[in-house]
Amino acid sequence: MPPKTRVTAEMVVRAAVEVVRQSGFEAVNARTVSGQLHCSTQPVMYHFSTIENLKRAAYRQVDRRHSEYMMNTPPGQDPILGIGMNYIRFAVEEPQLFRFLFQSGYAEEKSLLEMVDSEELVPVLAAMQKGTGLSMQKTKNVFITVALFAHGYASIIANNHLEFDEKLIAEHLERTWNGAVLAAAQEEIS
Repeated sequence: MPPKTRVTAEMVVRAAVEVVRQSGFEAVNARTVSGQLHCSTQPVMYHFSTIENLKRAAYRQVDRRHSEYMMNTPPGQDPILGIGMNYIRFAVEEPQLFRFLFQSGYAEEKSLLEMVDSEELVPVLAAMQKGTGLSMQKTKNVFITVALFAHGYASIIANNHLEFDEKLIAEHLERTWNGAVLAAAQEEIS
């Protein structure tokens, strides 16, 4: 008789993420996750005493994946516009994961300003500051403007299955970026 496969906490989290991807974060429970793993519910509950704890662990994994996805910009593309387009593209390719990240209430940050000061955004803000030459505070202001614009597009696409017109969205994102940088540069001079 072959030895039983040991179900690890990492396997349970990956299975929960897959349930979110397929059916949404509301569908995560011991039965759907164990079904993904082809096992009983016992290993799921052994590793995570509550489904809430499992959802939080899954959220952290999806958040890391999203950050990596955003930072993977094509060579030759402006990194800032690339990050914004990747943010929107993630919503197109992974609408359920996008909703989990931004519309489920599982984010640790409770305000936009907390989000801007989070560790996950340090590389994004550093790239933006390098590209603009602005102070970090002005760079954060630019980020907020561009992030709200990109989030609006991404949310509309993820929730309404609207067409992803990459060229049009890139033009709008670039216009938003240029306007935010110009406004911040003028404020810095004043």
